[in-house]
Amino acid sequence: MNKSSELKSIGLKATFPRMKILELFDRAEGKHLTADDVYRLLLSDNMDIGLATVYRALTQFEQAGLLERHHFESGKAVFERKAMQHHDHLVCTHCGHVEEFHDEEIERRQKRIAKERGFAIQAHAMYLYVECTRPDCPNKDKHGTAATEHAGG
Repeated sequence: MNKSSELKSIGLKATFPRMKILELFDRAEGKHLTADDVYRLLLSDNMDIGLATVYRALTQFEQAGLLERHHFESGKAVFERKAMQHHDHLVCTHCGHVEEFHDEEIERRQKRIAKERGFAIQAHAMYLYVECTRPDCPNKDKHGTAATEHAGG
């Protein structure tokens, strides 16, 4: 389905800004973007768009199920394209680098634990806050400490 059809199918007009924002997420390939990231990327593409328009579009896309909103440690909301398969996140507490993963055993255990306690999982999100221990981590500076700026991911 193309972006125009995708927007129309959820009841939104296929405006150029909306289509451009969806395109940014499709090109992001798993990266998590803040509203400010989206705004800056649109400006760098010479789009004359307001930050309020970006926030409005992101909220509409989230409500329509096209994007997912996360609140990692930074406190800022980040968005990603809604994945076909559920996944969880590893979030570096030093640099903010995010890696996605999926583990069937974890998923089975969560369902079993909920069932044993009389629940059925409707939705869930798991964020593991971690510190990279790899000596060759690309998110660490020359002194071996984690970088302080957000590395994306």
